[in-house]
Amino acid sequence: VQLVESGGGSVQAGGSLRLSCVASGMFVEMNTVGWYRQGPGLQRDLVATVGSGGTTNYGDSVKGRFTISRDAYNIISLQMDSLKPEDTGVYYCKAELLRPYEPWRDYWGQGTQVTVSA
Repeated sequence: VQLVESGGGSVQAGGSLRLSCVASGMFVEMNTVGWYRQGPGLQRDLVATVGSGGTTNYGDSVKGRFTISRDAYNIISLQMDSLKPEDTGVYYCKAELLRPYEPWRDYWGQGTQVTVSA
């Protein structure tokens, strides 16, 4: 199984970006999925998650500006509006997946860089 992110880039403050994460490979079911970010010299923090039933959870710093969504199959998206310089960092996709004959486990993407300039 692989998670591949795309959509990162550089943008000025106030701008928007849309990140996508595609899960490929064989898996039976996808549970909670989410986005995390790691700023320079900082730990990796929660940005947003969405459960299999559609329940969402957002980090305090992005509430009202970011929107997480998922399709019925394997794509997780993050719409980021009103971006601020402090949103700069590497954004990682995470998915809790069930593979045949294996227990549930988390999978991570390789990350995509987002840079917001003042």
